[in-house]
Amino acid sequence: MEDIKKLQLKKTAIEVRKGIIEGTFNAKSGHPGGSLSIADIMTYLYFSEMNVDPNKPDCENRDRLVLSKGHTAPALYAALALKGFFPVELIKTLRKPDSILQGHPSMRYTPGVDMSTGSLGQGISAACGMALGAKLKGKDFRVYVPLGDGEIEEGQVWEAAMFAGNRKLDNLCAIVDYNNLQIDGSLEEVNSPYPIKEKFEAFGWNVVEICGHCFSQIEEAFEAAKACKGKPTCIVAKTVKGKGVSFMEDKCDWHGSAPNAEQYAQAMAELDEAMKSLEV
Repeated sequence: MEDIKKLQLKKTAIEVRKGIIEGTFNAKSGHPGGSLSIADIMTYLYFSEMNVDPNKPDCENRDRLVLSKGHTAPALYAALALKGFFPVELIKTLRKPDSILQGHPSMRYTPGVDMSTGSLGQGISAACGMALGAKLKGKDFRVYVPLGDGEIEEGQVWEAAMFAGNRKLDNLCAIVDYNNLQIDGSLEEVNSPYPIKEKFEAFGWNVVEICGHCFSQIEEAFEAAKACKGKPTCIVAKTVKGKGVSFMEDKCDWHGSAPNAEQYAQAMAELDEAMKSLEV
């Protein structure tokens, strides 16, 4: 990846993280931990990978994204706003009763949202339907579906994985946000889904393991996904929950807790400092 492109993606990812903090702080609720861990992946998808146009949000040939881990909507909203689907100022209205940005994504209210999600495990099934529909209609758009590593403890995920492998949906790409934490603790403490790679492979998937915060590895993984024919691809992205905000990193307590005023100020100051370090 060219250094200029990588630098811009890093800067955009910081802006996505600032949007996550801004939204959850103003809402006094939400899920910052998992939103921060998936921020780099969401940045790459919307600013390098996906064929989407905020001026044509319903274009039939657009790529689709189904945020199966719907509680990390703050990351999706920040990326959509920065891409131009709606004003960035609306981030501050997260979860307000009259806002288009509710706690989980809604295709009814939010421009750029392709599927309403929130019930964990269901998003990948919807993504499979979209990918199969593209095949049946002879369309070449791709479907991307971020999943939580805790979410893949849901049985419906594996029914969908079996279906996708059997139907050879090579236009489908799942991304497992592997931060090893969920609401009550580590994956092993709650209900281990391990081994992740081998399980997807058993269902007929191509699997790529990467660091989910390295844009060079992220790029290589998505290129490998597009090059793979006859199989859906799962990118297992090792991440850090709360990435980018020191006191949130690798803490399950921040799965569903919003920062207070003091924590908001510290988080934004850290992100501003991270941005300055890229401008030297």
